[in-house]
Amino acid sequence: MVNLTLLFLTLALCVASTVQRQLKLEEDINVHQNLEQQQDPSIVHYQPEQVHLAFGERTASEIVVTWSTRELPPSADSIVEYGLTDLKQRAYGKAIRFVDGGPKQMAQYIHRVTLSQLKPNSSYVYHCGSEYGWSAKYQFRTIPSADSDWSPSLAIYGDMGNENAQSLARLQRETQLGMYDAIIHVGDFAYDMNTKDARVGDEFMRQIETVAAYLPYMVVPGNHEEKFNFSNYRARFSMPGGTENLFYSFDLGPVHFIGISTEVYYFLNYGVKTLVFQYEWLKRDLEAANKPENRAKRPWIIIYGHRPMYCSNENDNDCTHSETLTRVGWPFVHMFGLETLLYEYGVDVAIWAHEHSYERLWPIYDYKVRNGSLGSPYENPRAPVHIITGSAGCKEGREPFKGKIPEWSAFHSQDYGYTRLKAHNASHLYFEQVSDDQGGAIIDSFWLIKAQHGAYNDL
Repeated sequence: MVNLTLLFLTLALCVASTVQRQLKLEEDINVHQNLEQQQDPSIVHYQPEQVHLAFGERTASEIVVTWSTRELPPSADSIVEYGLTDLKQRAYGKAIRFVDGGPKQMAQYIHRVTLSQLKPNSSYVYHCGSEYGWSAKYQFRTIPSADSDWSPSLAIYGDMGNENAQSLARLQRETQLGMYDAIIHVGDFAYDMNTKDARVGDEFMRQIETVAAYLPYMVVPGNHEEKFNFSNYRARFSMPGGTENLFYSFDLGPVHFIGISTEVYYFLNYGVKTLVFQYEWLKRDLEAANKPENRAKRPWIIIYGHRPMYCSNENDNDCTHSETLTRVGWPFVHMFGLETLLYEYGVDVAIWAHEHSYERLWPIYDYKVRNGSLGSPYENPRAPVHIITGSAGCKEGREPFKGKIPEWSAFHSQDYGYTRLKAHNASHLYFEQVSDDQGGAIIDSFWLIKAQHGAYNDL
């Protein structure tokens, strides 16, 4: 009887072991099949991702939709379906094949479609893709008017990565609440876009989709985009101007915005042609903005770029040298310096990032404070106002300040956060700094007030 029991137990164990081996074999087969499917672009790689918007060449009536797919759909279509209440309108664009410069030479297709003749002050719904795969449905609102008699609101920041992106959650919520007409990201994305064969760049673009798919996300390059001659940055974004996103301008309400690359002053290993081209373009753009009819319509001129001309951080590479390259130009010969241009053409505000902190300066030119008056320093100032807003959060952490803060620095903070701008009218701009460390509290604010605009020599 005992032997019979042992026999049954042995047989049961053998059967159980056989079943387990069979299940394990089936599981391995399924895993292998799944891997094969993932490697087959016809199954998953036509799906749009990394959707983001930008203003087109005509800010009031054009929006550019950009997205990525791993492979080009067999139809080679790049389509946006959109409308005021439904998706009955269609616009077509094209895709480019982008190959990252890393060891694996990872490739993707970046699609661009321009939506034209949009109605002002209108909400549109849209999705993008092709018959082989569509994105989620998003929406955006066009600006109220091509004229200057309205008050745009923007969020502005730099140096936000996909690790430690402190400001992102609040920006996502505020975007969904309709608080902004546009975002300006003043350089340094992802940390870095090319890292891990550009997978970090892909992840960052997916991460900001919850903001950038709903309103124009305007950008300029920073030093962290430098790898392979800024190839990831050039390929992924769609700024106006036809300069591969390096420099451009656009109008919004009473403001003429100018985005530039400060990096052309630092990475001369890629040549000097772009630096010279940008400088000559900037001078022409400022001349045009200062024509009496243009300055009367859009009196405010705001320029933004990544590296600051002034800062009081404890930073050997940037803040301890009084002759920064963007400010005075090339060493010794002082060619292509920008500060003189800003002064001569009456630029009102210069916005920078790069330092992982926030700093507001008194109106300044050539290290001399030129306040409007002792009691109202920002009322009719006699030089541009500089703001550094590079604290949106990244894996490099915060930037410390010097022990002794210079007299030209009006306010500084190491809190993570971002800047809000509201251009109320032709005479009043309002800025405030949001602290993420303090739950969205406003830690700094000021009004910039001007009765007239133009070259500071003439004021």
